Amino acid sequence: MVAEILNGELHLSPHPARPTVNARTNLSALLVTAFTLAKEGPGGWVILNQPELHLGPRPDKLVPDIAGWRRVRLPRAIGGTNAPAYYDLAPDWVCEVLSERTRRIDKVQKMRIYAREGVRNVWHVDPVARTLDIFRGEGRHWLLVDSFAGDERVHAEPFEAVELELALVWSE
Repeated sequence: MVAEILNGELHLSPHPARPTVNARTNLSALLVTAFTLAKEGPGGWVILNQPELHLGPRPDKLVPDIAGWRRVRLPRAIGGTNAPAYYDLAPDWVCEVLSERTRRIDKVQKMRIYAREGVRNVWHVDPVARTLDIFRGEGRHWLLVDSFAGDERVHAEPFEAVELELALVWSE
């Protein structure tokens, strides 16, 4: 189970199903290669799978599927042996891989928290429908910047410097 505390309420979600795990793993590998390891890409990012975030005054405790910080904002992602297991600095980008079990929480409650905390971009990936929705934070609201589907090749903010092949995200 994945435990999250959103607005003071405990939410338990079962471990994700195979399509969710597959899409998360593939997308993460593509982005980490280009933006964290800087192989065939510009680098400049720290991208982590399922980091625990403690955000806000209570704090809310969230576990996004993937999150990314510009390296200048999080220069020491690991932080050494005394670093906490969580991050209290809001990411610059978050990706939620939607499933029937988490869709409502990901699209409503977590989006409100991400907006409140100043997350600049959120992606919603739906591995069953094979869609990618790109959102940009505009104050406390979200602007749907673009939607992609199927096997499109896309330049999606904030990672528009590299072409992303969606076919690779869905591949098994």
